[in-house]
Amino acid sequence: MPDTKSASPRLLARVLGTVERVGNALPEPATLFAMLAVFTLLASAVAQAVGLAVQHPASGETISAVSLLNLAGFQKIVQETVHVFVSFHPLGVVIVCLLGIAVAEKAGLIGAAVRALVLSTPRSWLTPIVVFAGVMSNVGADVGYVLLLPLAATIFHAVGRHPLAGLAAGFAGVSGGFSANLLISAIDVILGGLSTEAARLIDPTYTVTGLANYYFIFISTFLVTGIGTWVTHRVVEPRLGSYDGGIKPEAMVPLSAAEKRGLWFTGVFAVIATAVMVVGIVPEGGFLRNPAYPDLKMRALPFSYLVPFLFVLGFGSGMAYGLGAKTIKSDRDVVGAMNDAMGTLGAYLVLAFFAAQFIAYFNWTNLGFIFAVKGANGLRALGLDEWPIPMMIGLVFLAATINMIVGSASAKWALIAPIFVPMFMLLGFSPELVQAAYRVGDSVTNIITPLMAYFPLIITFARKYDRDTGMGTIIATMLPYSVAFAIAWTILLIAWMLTGLPVGPSSPLYLAS
Repeated sequence: MPDTKSASPRLLARVLGTVERVGNALPEPATLFAMLAVFTLLASAVAQAVGLAVQHPASGETISAVSLLNLAGFQKIVQETVHVFVSFHPLGVVIVCLLGIAVAEKAGLIGAAVRALVLSTPRSWLTPIVVFAGVMSNVGADVGYVLLLPLAATIFHAVGRHPLAGLAAGFAGVSGGFSANLLISAIDVILGGLSTEAARLIDPTYTVTGLANYYFIFISTFLVTGIGTWVTHRVVEPRLGSYDGGIKPEAMVPLSAAEKRGLWFTGVFAVIATAVMVVGIVPEGGFLRNPAYPDLKMRALPFSYLVPFLFVLGFGSGMAYGLGAKTIKSDRDVVGAMNDAMGTLGAYLVLAFFAAQFIAYFNWTNLGFIFAVKGANGLRALGLDEWPIPMMIGLVFLAATINMIVGSASAKWALIAPIFVPMFMLLGFSPELVQAAYRVGDSVTNIITPLMAYFPLIITFARKYDRDTGMGTIIATMLPYSVAFAIAWTILLIAWMLTGLPVGPSSPLYLAS
């Protein structure tokens, strides 16, 4: 009788090994993005020649494919090359945050904090803490990619576990768990606004608030944490095995008196910085609030201040620790730390340049928009109107598929909300439920699409520990998380629909009429 228990892991290992080999057989990621950019130019010319076009689901305007393989396209490419690179969204976030983190790392704060965490935390808790921290980091927009992921790799390495497993667990929480949280963030408000516009095609008075999916994303936080922990322990770490690279782990020795004093100085600085932030946000007329929204709503919160604030937090924490532990002697130490950090970004800058050009070309051609609308129309044409749960499942997987070619959560929802929100409203289902289904699909494939803006940064972090890491390595490592999240989260959505529980405050599953 065949041993099915051992056959399944062997089959999974073969599948993931194939994915990794195929992915790593591709050219260098920078070269691949350059090739994709060229392919986009050729595809845009063919698409325009055959008259590829769709109607905008909201305005009815015809959106046609735009060729870049002509004089106008050439001029646009030449004129916008520098602007596309310097305005590439992750670039500024990465550089500014790393400048602050560099001071904290050079001063010894990162190492001391990791040792304090590891020495005081049971080993079995490390993985769920990393995944959970990744999910919660989404309150700060994209900063989890820059701050948490390298720290997660360092923590795993310090306790003798594979650092890429820590990177994967953090990435699964930050990106795969993008639509889960215990708190409300800017994306909740943005998606609610887009859902409101779509809902008003049917009911001009309907409003979807930023709290529309709060109950659902709250419960999803624990789901993502549990599933992410299970996949890390049962699939990812056994496949990666033990780490035998050349990077030495942080020695787990007890903190010295100087290090403890440095951490106390850091804690005092963090309390002061947080107090300043609270004073600037909470009182009416606070100096950090958006004057256009005097009442304390999500739109009034200074999400645009987060990156500079994190730079100040990293820089100030490093300085406080350095003064307390006496590891910073002069300004040369500080500037030298920043210089060293910029030196490590060389490979990422090359990747970012070509990735930025490709993503820009793809947007200019309208191909992403056209594929998204055609996919949505195709799903509706399946005739599942009488089967709401299969239709919702279809929406989840449509969003997951579109996410492979259109990275922005709000951009995708702007494309397909005017189709699906009115359609499901006519069937008696609320826009809040439709938005929740979309958010599931939007999250689960974030971690396996090279078009995700931070994917080049993930490769850069991984290559610190393994220089041979390629796109295939990351995709093969993250694929089990993506599949597990898709299955578990879809089951949660189905269960939610069957129970009839609201997905958020004043957000029932069904319309009153």
